[in-house]
Amino acid sequence: MKTLCDKYKPLCFLDIKGQDTAIQKINFFMTNFPKKKALILSGPAGTGKTSLAYALALETKSEILELNASDLRNEEQIKKIIGSASQQASLFSNQEKQSFSGPKKSWDFRGNKILLIDEIDGITKDDRGGLPELIELIQKSSFPMIITANNVWDRKFSELRKFSEILQLKEVHYNIILGILKNISEKEKFNFPEELLKIIAIKSKGDVRAAINDLQTVSIETRQEDIYERDKEVDIFLAIKNILQNLPNHETLTLYDKVNLSLDDIFLWLEENIPTEYSGEELVKAYEALSKADVFRGRIHRQQHWRFLIYQNFLLSAGISSAKEKNKIGFKIYKRPSRILKIWLINQKHKFKKSISEKYARHCHISKKRAMRDFPIIRQIINKPGIQKELRLEQDEVEFLSS
Repeated sequence: MKTLCDKYKPLCFLDIKGQDTAIQKINFFMTNFPKKKALILSGPAGTGKTSLAYALALETKSEILELNASDLRNEEQIKKIIGSASQQASLFSNQEKQSFSGPKKSWDFRGNKILLIDEIDGITKDDRGGLPELIELIQKSSFPMIITANNVWDRKFSELRKFSEILQLKEVHYNIILGILKNISEKEKFNFPEELLKIIAIKSKGDVRAAINDLQTVSIETRQEDIYERDKEVDIFLAIKNILQNLPNHETLTLYDKVNLSLDDIFLWLEENIPTEYSGEELVKAYEALSKADVFRGRIHRQQHWRFLIYQNFLLSAGISSAKEKNKIGFKIYKRPSRILKIWLINQKHKFKKSISEKYARHCHISKKRAMRDFPIIRQIINKPGIQKELRLEQDEVEFLSS
């Protein structure tokens, strides 16, 4: 039995709802191929990244070769699996010029294959050579590469971003998801009240796939309480914006629970960015709440009174948020904490210097101590791609050498 997600999977661009801007940008990418040979689709789960890639293949009448990045653990595997595929034409197409129409524009595409690298987040810094080899293949490829990622702004992808077009997908509005659920319900003859479908759409938080799965759950078990709200991870920039621009609401106290940072780190983010939004009396009140939170933090560390965490969290969230009298509007650029950044940069610099020296010492049969001592000279020697590859330097180490 097919799931509803499989049964109603988008097949072409017209089937994909809520991503019209993204489709236009894919149109632009294909029009200008091979100016950039890879397109990175980045965005939260359920926004249609993989569906867009398959719709593109159908629209261009191209064969699609899909690979999951978690299967590409190192350079040998990448070469073996997609090295030849990026050069050889499809057996099922005649390489004639294909024409097709997007939503508002038509374009020509000379080719018959699309390479899909799904979930690139699966490649880690421990996968030796994986990303550098992929970047090399992008430059050599005769066909477009579509790469999907949940967060392409991760530091490990900095080099990959230079060789790729980036398309950030937005979460689908709940009204669009509601329309999709209504359409499926009508075809499946589900007799659900619109209020229930609206609850499913809102609590999916822009994840179309999750909403359809929840609809199927309700259709089987017919219990509304089985619909649960997903605790999606919240980006620290969005959390800071929520605290500093919006008045406190029922979500304010639990906002930091969805941020993948400790309260100590969040404290530094707030300390750095409060003056960006507040001034005058608001600034005084906000820093007063921050200072009181620091008092409770000190008591927690010194006396192990962990029950004070609730007060620290309250002051860092609702306390700072209530320093203003009304919501603020406008776009502001929030900065990373300068104090923690300076400490981190020093630690990173020493870490990369040490790891590179160890690899060089092992390769050249000298002591680690000597390699560390002679690092300024060694740095000049190994600042070439061929030598870096021979030493099996990781992407972060290569970036450190070029910094």
